[in-house]
Amino acid sequence: MADQSTPEAPAAAGSVSGEAPSEQPPAAAVAGVSRRKLLGTAGATGLVLGAAGGAVGYGARPAEATPLASVGTDEVMFHGKHQSGITQGLQARGHLVAFDLAAGAGRKEAAALMRRWSETARRLMAGEAMTQDDTDVARDAGPSSLTVTFGFGHSFFARTGLAKQRPVALDPLPDFSSDQLDKARSNGDLWVQIGANDALVAFHALRAIQKDAGGAARVRWQMNGFNRSPGATSHPMTARNLMGQLDGTRNPKPTESDFDRRIFVPSSGDPSWMADGSYAVVRRIRMLLDDWERLSVAAQENVIGRRKSNGAALTGGTETTAMDLEKADAQGNLVVPLNAHARITRPDQNGGAAMLRRPFSYHDGFDADGVPDAGLLFVCWQADPLRGFVPVQRKLDRGDALSQFIRHEASGLFAVPGGAAEGEYVGQRLLEG
Repeated sequence: MADQSTPEAPAAAGSVSGEAPSEQPPAAAVAGVSRRKLLGTAGATGLVLGAAGGAVGYGARPAEATPLASVGTDEVMFHGKHQSGITQGLQARGHLVAFDLAAGAGRKEAAALMRRWSETARRLMAGEAMTQDDTDVARDAGPSSLTVTFGFGHSFFARTGLAKQRPVALDPLPDFSSDQLDKARSNGDLWVQIGANDALVAFHALRAIQKDAGGAARVRWQMNGFNRSPGATSHPMTARNLMGQLDGTRNPKPTESDFDRRIFVPSSGDPSWMADGSYAVVRRIRMLLDDWERLSVAAQENVIGRRKSNGAALTGGTETTAMDLEKADAQGNLVVPLNAHARITRPDQNGGAAMLRRPFSYHDGFDADGVPDAGLLFVCWQADPLRGFVPVQRKLDRGDALSQFIRHEASGLFAVPGGAAEGEYVGQRLLEG
């Protein structure tokens, strides 16, 4: 967990520690009639009718209906240069789920599955109902910033006869001494990230994706997460994690000139099907909260290297003030300890290694002895994990003060292709190339 920023939920008060990329503004639905249009504009237009004269999509409200709140109307486009769920702000709810292809399923079945999944994602992100067998879970909601992101794991390529198309950057992550990984909750042939600012909208998408898998793939593992809800603070601000720390101060920003180079595979990249894509490292990081909360605030700040109250470096200033790594106190001790998490994870201390962190917190109840099973569903994006995540994690492995308060329990690495153009599905260049 690095001291790099985490995108904050839109209109909200945005490793384990670090400013958020600018959120993509709402856009009109790609096609069809959205729940937002039906529910939010029914008062002005009346019912929207299909060819047979019936209402299209979800039923419209009466003419006096109140339009949806801003959280419900926010919409992210499915089609585009990059897949959604990478540069958008943090969402209040999230689901991460990995699938393995069923026995006997290969390239043909994978292509059909990705076609189904892409159409489902397009419809739901536009606020539309499923084409059939919709559960009505999200009937009353708008798009709510729903994003659905798809990726391929290392094992996918052998299963589909595409081993020659597997990127070098997708080679398995090295072992780290702090890992205590559960293989059953790690990796997978296919990976789906779902995020939304409404819990029912997010669950609706998760259920739709799972049902769409049909006989082609089965769930390998699934994890649920959350972030602060939009509007919970007086103004947008960097998110806090379950340790109470501001988490996302040094994230790369889309406005930076080298952002695309660091986060996305170039259009001329190799293999060509990964053009404009990215690589996602996924880690389930349990926080040992009982141990952490026994520390004084001052001790916690020394572990991180930043003030708990406002995220400022211990050397002074505000959250965005540059950290003075050489500053010492009256006794000659470094103000930011050598093993402080924020010092170790700085890009300028790791050969410029950078990754866009976009995690979710999680809480899966309590152990028999009352210890919370809680922490961070760490998701980070980079153009090459061998130059992004790996060097930073190796350095953390050698002496991060935070390591005694966290435990890496699951891991995955996925190749996330670029976005689908109109009329295409995600991964089409790989599966039909």
